[in-house]
Amino acid sequence: MSQVQKSNDVLGTVNRGNSTESGLCTLCRADCTGKCETWMSSFKGRSMLYPRDFGLVTAGSGNTTHLGVSYNAMRIQGYNYGWSGNGKCKPNDSDECLFTNVSLETEFGCEEKTTARLPLMTGALGSTFIAAKYWESFAIGCALVGIPIVVGENVVGVDRKSEIQNGKISKSPELDRRVETYMRFHDGHGAIIIQLNVEDTRNGVAEYVIDKYGDKVFIELKWGQGAKNIGGEIEVTNLDYANFLKKRGYLVDPDPEKEEVQNAFRQRAIKSFARHSRLGYTSLANADQVKENFMLSVDYLRKLGFRHISLKTGSYGMEALAMAIKFASEANLDLLTIDGSGGGTGMSPWNMMETWGVPSILLHSKAYEYASLLAAKGKKVVDLSFAGGLAREDHMFKALALGAPYVKMICMGRGVMIPGFLGANIEGALHPERREAVHGNWATLPKSIREVGESPEQIFSGYYDILKKVGSQGIKEVPYGAMAIWSLADKLSAGLQQLLAGARKHSIKDISRSDIASANRETELETKIPFITDVQDEVAKNLLNS
Repeated sequence: MSQVQKSNDVLGTVNRGNSTESGLCTLCRADCTGKCETWMSSFKGRSMLYPRDFGLVTAGSGNTTHLGVSYNAMRIQGYNYGWSGNGKCKPNDSDECLFTNVSLETEFGCEEKTTARLPLMTGALGSTFIAAKYWESFAIGCALVGIPIVVGENVVGVDRKSEIQNGKISKSPELDRRVETYMRFHDGHGAIIIQLNVEDTRNGVAEYVIDKYGDKVFIELKWGQGAKNIGGEIEVTNLDYANFLKKRGYLVDPDPEKEEVQNAFRQRAIKSFARHSRLGYTSLANADQVKENFMLSVDYLRKLGFRHISLKTGSYGMEALAMAIKFASEANLDLLTIDGSGGGTGMSPWNMMETWGVPSILLHSKAYEYASLLAAKGKKVVDLSFAGGLAREDHMFKALALGAPYVKMICMGRGVMIPGFLGANIEGALHPERREAVHGNWATLPKSIREVGESPEQIFSGYYDILKKVGSQGIKEVPYGAMAIWSLADKLSAGLQQLLAGARKHSIKDISRSDIASANRETELETKIPFITDVQDEVAKNLLNS
C-alpha cells in the first residue's frame, strides 16, 4: 500500500483524518470544518483546480514514482496535434478547439436513452440516517446539475410512518419525499433510481413505486456493494425502534426482544443495535439458478410497467462479475453499476471493509475484458457505471478510459455527500433558525469559510449560475447543500474538460483506452494498459528511422 498524503500544500488542503486514495478521509464527518480537496471544491468550484497564491508561488509535482496497482498508478495521455470527435469544433480551428467547448454530456440505456450533463451519478443513499437528514441537499443538487441519484435499499422498511397492509407497503412518506424532492427540480437530465433488496421486494416497494410514479423512476436490483459482503446495515440507539425494526422483519443484533439484552441496554452496557438486511440468493446453488431467478425478476418488473431497470453489483469474484455483465446484457437492462473495493458506506464492519473483495481497478479491468468477450461474439453489452473509491476528475477520466467504450457513468458515494454536509453547516451557521431543519452542525462559520465570504453569494462559486437557472423565487427553495453540490460538479466538470482537451477529445464519448498508460509494470500486467514508455514507442522509432 502506497503512502497517501494528508495535506497538499499546493492546493492548501488538509485531511482531518487518514487519507484514502480518493483523497477523502477514511472517516468522513458531517460536522467537519475542512479542509480536504472535495470539501474545499464544494464552495470554491473550479478555482480548486489550480495552485493557491498565484503570483507568489511556483508549484511542481512529486507524483512520478508509482507503487502498487491502483488508479493512482495510471497516467493520463496528452498529444501535441490533432482533435478527435464530430462535435461543433472544427479540427483545424484553434479558436474553437477550447476545453470549455468539450462536451461532457453522456447517455445510457437500452431501448430508451437517459441523458446526463456529465458522466456522474451518486452511490446508493438509503436507510442510513445521514442520507435521510441531508436528502434535500443531495436530491436538489443532483437535479440542478442534471445527474442521476440513487435511493438506496430499506428506505421504506425503516420508516416508522410507512404503512404495511397484508405484507405490502400502502404508504411510504419517506420514499415519497425522496422522489418528489428530486422531481421538483428535474429538467429531463438525470434520473432517480430506486433500489430493491430482499426486504424491499418482500414489502412490495416495486409495486408501490410503479402505482404512484409510473415509469418516471428507475428500479434497480441490488446484488451487493464494494464496502461489504453482507446486507445493508444501520445502527439504532432506541430500544423501541429496534423492536419496531425486528417486527418489520429485519435481523436486529443483539436481539432487542431478549430480556438480558434489554437489561444490558438499560444499564448502558449495550448502547446500540445493528439492523441488518438479508443476503440474496441463499436458496440457489449455481449460476444457472441465479440467471433463472434474475430473469424472472426482470420480467416481473417489466410486467409491472417499469421501462428502466438497472443492476448494482459489488466486488465479488470473477464469476459474479461475469454473471452480472452477461445477465444484465441479455435482460436488456439500462445500466450495470460495478462497485469495487474500497468503496464507502454509512455503516459496515470496519475490518470487513478493509479486507474483503476485489479492489476497484482490478474489478474494473476484468469488467472491460468480460464485456469485450461478449462484444466479440456480436452480443450487445449493457452500459456500465464504475464505482469504488473515486472522487476527483482525474479518477473519472481514468475509469472512463479504462472501461471504454462500455462505461458511460462514474458513480461516487461519499464524494458527492460531502458538499451536502458542508452546505447544511454553512446554512445553519448563517441562519440559526434553520439549523435544526437543515441538520447544520456549526454555530458559527469557521475561519476557512469566513476567508471566502459570509453570505451564499460570496461563498458559493456557483450561486449566480443557479440563480440564472431557477430565478429569484426558485433559489429560495435551493438549500445551501445543493449549491455546494453544484460548485463541486463545476470543479469536476472543468477538470474533466481540461483533461479531455489535452487528450485532443471533443467529447466524453470520444475517450478511449489509448488515453491512459500504466505507470508501472505490475499495473500493466493487471490492467492490460501498456506501460507508459511503450505507448507509441514503435511509432516514435519509425519516425526516427524514416
